[in-house]
Amino acid sequence: MSPQQIVLGIPKELTPGEKRVGAIPITCERYVKMGMRVLVETSAGEGAFFSDEDYRAAGAEILADVESLFAQADVILKVKELQPSSAGGKHEVELMKEGATLICFIHPASLLNHDTVRRIAAKGITSLTMDSIPRITRAQKMDALTAMSTVAGYKAVVMAADRFSRFFPMTMTAVGTIAPAKVLVIGTGIVGLQAIATAKRLGGVVTAVDVRPEAREQAASLGAKVGGFEMPSELALGEGGYARALSEDWLVKERESIAPLVMDSDIVIGAALVFGETAPILVTEEMVRGMRNGSIISDVSVDQGGNCSLTQHNMEVWQQGVLISGIANLPGYVPTDSTMMYANTVCNFMETLVRNGQLVIDRSDEIVSSTLVTIAGEIVHHGTLKAMGHAQ
Repeated sequence: MSPQQIVLGIPKELTPGEKRVGAIPITCERYVKMGMRVLVETSAGEGAFFSDEDYRAAGAEILADVESLFAQADVILKVKELQPSSAGGKHEVELMKEGATLICFIHPASLLNHDTVRRIAAKGITSLTMDSIPRITRAQKMDALTAMSTVAGYKAVVMAADRFSRFFPMTMTAVGTIAPAKVLVIGTGIVGLQAIATAKRLGGVVTAVDVRPEAREQAASLGAKVGGFEMPSELALGEGGYARALSEDWLVKERESIAPLVMDSDIVIGAALVFGETAPILVTEEMVRGMRNGSIISDVSVDQGGNCSLTQHNMEVWQQGVLISGIANLPGYVPTDSTMMYANTVCNFMETLVRNGQLVIDRSDEIVSSTLVTIAGEIVHHGTLKAMGHAQ
């Protein structure tokens, strides 16, 4: 008896403002060649300028009924988390069939997603999150987080410049010289480095802070002034070069060191993340009160909780005369390039999971064990369990 063909489902994204899609025609063609049947919801790629005709030409089937797509799919590929209200008014978790597999950015450690993660587990869905791909050599081509971080760092600065009430670069006028914007980048991983580069291109004066020695060096190499404080690398550096979660004592010291920098900045980019865990709160309400009216905080780490205590998820709010942007899908504002990058990382990931035409969840594989969130009714993702208070 021949093995059953894998049915792959690509629904339209429901997150407000999200224009990306989980697969593009080129990756659909790759899935078909791998022996899969590919179902794409009508107009799923429209926001990123991929037409239904493009998908059909790649061998995919186009379905108008999203409930039928979910009901048939063994594997659902999305960009963002499952959403509470589909076209039929049902939570997307309800639409998935029991025992199916979900691959997307789940951001399972974020408090906002804990209920969804529990519902996914309760339905027996196997879920893998693309924000936990380990930073190892053989996983580089699957590293969706790095790819999307490049987009987010760029777009955070561009959007902040658009909302800023003054010129970004130093500007000479007949009535005097206008000083350039002062930009503070907190956290100089991929997001932060791209933010530094973009802010420098726009003519801003950039200061960067990070507790990791190598990250500080990289920020300086891009022309940023490095602020904050240094700490022992063994305390600051986690696996794969990511930042390690700091104790509350060290977080207090970090907040004290960056407070004057925050209050002297026109634009703050919050990009400090801990791999697979909630983001550290580094910008407090007191700091916001000390900022100049019209200043902007772009909290790029919002998907993992945010770096500012006043950030509201996927909202832009004015607090103490400061605009705090918690827009949660910045790569969705650069949909064509970000979709191309994301879809290719997912396809590369899928190629490691499919063996002899069947999906194999090999928990001895470091990539699988790092990304696995739920399986057989259990939540197994370490960062999520820690955030839920159940870590061993």
